[in-house]
Amino acid sequence: MAHNGATPDGDDARLTTVGLLFETSAGLRRLFHRQLEESGPGGQSFDVLIRLARTPGNELRMSELAAQTSLTPSGLTRAVDRLQGQGLVSRRTCPEDRRGSFAQLTPEGRATMDRLIPGHVAQIDALLDEVYSVEEEAQLEALLRRMRDHVLARNLDLGTACEGAPEPCPAAD
Repeated sequence: MAHNGATPDGDDARLTTVGLLFETSAGLRRLFHRQLEESGPGGQSFDVLIRLARTPGNELRMSELAAQTSLTPSGLTRAVDRLQGQGLVSRRTCPEDRRGSFAQLTPEGRATMDRLIPGHVAQIDALLDEVYSVEEEAQLEALLRRMRDHVLARNLDLGTACEGAPEPCPAAD
């Protein structure tokens, strides 16, 4: 669908839309990370831990984890190293590809997330209930999922699905 809503002065409503999406994402991260740091690992550590906790087997390839957390491969390596030092994550080499490795929650990491996730879900529920109806929330999820999947496909076409990763990264649900 073509759209050219640009005005002569360069103002385009779509620039505003994408800008609002970025601002909202950054604001949500700040809000939730601040709240999480009061009860356990916050920031990038929580981003890594929640992705692992929500994945069957509590394990992901490092490249997939990098794509899902928006961390660069080197940033993810540092985050996983910290979590490994805290006993929350372990790492293992991929048997099919020695260049690849997996990050996996340890039993202590699983217990930490079992403790943190209910409070995090309550924070999300409270925020979303303040802003959206149930129907609007379902519509937002569907729209964001569609955008995420489209952007992932475009990045795969360009060979940039995972910044710095040698293989494509599947989408997270």
